[in-house]
This record gives sequence, structure tokens and C-alpha cells, in this order.
Amino acid sequence: MQQLHDSDRRGFASDNYSGVHPAVLEALTTANGGHQTAYGADDYTARLQEVVRRHFGDQAEAFPVFNGTGANVLSLQSLLPRWGGVVAAATAHINVDEGGAPERVGGMKLLTVPTPDGKLTPELIDLQAHGFGDEHRAQPLAVSITQSTELGTLYTADEIRAIADHAHGLGMLVHLDGARISNAAVALGTELRDFTTDAGVDIVSLGGTKNGAMGAEAVVTLSERAGEGLVYLRKLNMQLASKMRFISAQLVALYEGDLWRENAAHANAMATRLRAAVEGLPGVSFAYPTQANGVFASLPTGVADRVRERFFFYDWDAAGREVRWMCTWDTAEADVDAFAAAVREAVEASTA
Repeated sequence: MQQLHDSDRRGFASDNYSGVHPAVLEALTTANGGHQTAYGADDYTARLQEVVRRHFGDQAEAFPVFNGTGANVLSLQSLLPRWGGVVAAATAHINVDEGGAPERVGGMKLLTVPTPDGKLTPELIDLQAHGFGDEHRAQPLAVSITQSTELGTLYTADEIRAIADHAHGLGMLVHLDGARISNAAVALGTELRDFTTDAGVDIVSLGGTKNGAMGAEAVVTLSERAGEGLVYLRKLNMQLASKMRFISAQLVALYEGDLWRENAAHANAMATRLRAAVEGLPGVSFAYPTQANGVFASLPTGVADRVRERFFFYDWDAAGREVRWMCTWDTAEADVDAFAAAVREAVEASTA
């Protein structure tokens, strides 16, 4: 097949834009050939269970799925009865970037809370964790947090433990959207279980696609109270892969060794490099710390559109002239330097 794109062109729009890490492609080739039992009864999905338990503990169980939205919806569905609601930050991916899937497909009510930095606290959870027993209100029975958040900020393990303890005290369960869980662990200098299993999280959406996979995520149950009905819900929600070995093989390739850590560390380092390269330019400011692989910058009028003539990226808050720049496993130093130079030129042109 003829290549239809310029493989030298890079952007900063999303860590979903990058290709597949060569080790993941190799894993897919290794998993190919011959016959393996379908629907998860294969050797690669069995190996994935071993890998997940090494990261999250012996009680952990993985349910591979196609995408992050599916992982989030399934996770939350398994925690809630039909009358349940989920307390989440207003900026959470489940609220602003999943097309209403948690509510329309999952059948749950999202109870959102404004936050200054994308992070929930026990006090913020209490803004929505009320009305227990009130038949007129969706019952707040789960909390969903994102690590790293949609604003690129991080929860410490202690902060998550405080949330889990508070939620459990109210009879609620805790879900962690880990689309960028690897970036968070690397930035915090922790293992994956330090801010999940050991912090009291009940269920995790384990990300792979944003960190070098072709398309592989998993729901990982961490407590006995989590995951009810997942074996049925996955099929019901069209997330049960017949040739599951190819999803599982990708996650094994990422998480069996240190590839997950190496990819995330590189992406984080490129984001740090990018911020340092443009920080201090006239009219450029930052609303949030750069803690993982995302940079959120406010730019002078017209600068974003000038830079977008050469590099693609998204507005985050167009009214505030705020943009989001994402780095990924294959972002090169030369890419960052060229992009920063384009920003610098556009800023200088805007102030000339």
C-alpha cells in the first residue's frame, strides 16, 4: 500500500496523533499466526493478567477493551446501580470529551464540580455527595478522578488516599481514569500501584493508546467491591474483542518491562523542554504547572493561528487565547525546538 501521509510531519495536538511504538508492532507480529481461542481465552490475555497483577496486586483483574471511553463507561457501569451518579471534576474527560457516552450509553448521572486545577478534594466531592436516600436525586455512589488530569496536573498518592477514604466513608466507590497513568507515575517517581491499589482506588481505566499502543486499553479491577457484571457489560457495550490477543499483546509489550515508563518519561521531558523554551516570551503565560506531557499556554492575539500554519494543535479556551500542546513518545527534541522557534517568531511578529 502506498504511504498517504508525510511521516516527517509532527504536531502537538494530541498524544493520540503519534504512531505505534516499534516494540508494540513487533508484539503484534509475534502474536499473529496460528489459531488462538477467541474472546480472551488466549495465551496473551492470560499473560496480561500476570503483568497487571505485578503492577497492581494479586487481586487485580484486567478486562481489555478497544478505547478509553469504553474503559471509562464500563468501569463506572460496574460500580453503579441504575440510579447511581458519579461525582467528577467539570473538566473531566468523561464530562467534556466523551460525547455524553457515560450518560447516554452508561445510563448514569454525572455530578460535576468546578475545580481550579482539574483535581477533586474531599471538600469538593461534598458539593455533590449529598441527598443520600432522596428519591428525587441521582444517588452519588462513585467518584471518578483522572490521573494525570485534563489540565495536566497530578494527584499525589496521599491526595488520592484522602479522596478514597472520604468516598468509602460515604459508601461511594472510586474510579481512576488512567489514560495517561504512565505519565503520572513517571512524573511522581512512583509505581502504578502507589496511587491506585495502595491508595484505595477500586477500579482503573488503564491506558495504552496514548503511550505507544495502536489501540489498547483495559479496565482493571482492584477491590472486591468493583467490577460487578463486567464480564457481561463488556459484551453489552460492544467492547468485547473476538481477537483479544492483539489488544492484550500490546499491553503486555508496554507493561511487562519498562517500555511504559520509558515512553512516558520521554513525553514528559519533551513537555518540560517545550515550556522552558517559550516561557518568558512577551504575552505568553501559563495557567497550570507542566507536570506531565501537556503544556497549557495563553498566547497573544493571532499567535496560535500563525503557528498553526506549520504545526497542528488545539485551542483549549479560545476566549482566553489558551491552547494545549501535547508531547508523546516519539516527539523529538528537534520537533520541540522547531515548534518553539515558530512560537517565538509569531510572538515577535505580533508585537512588532
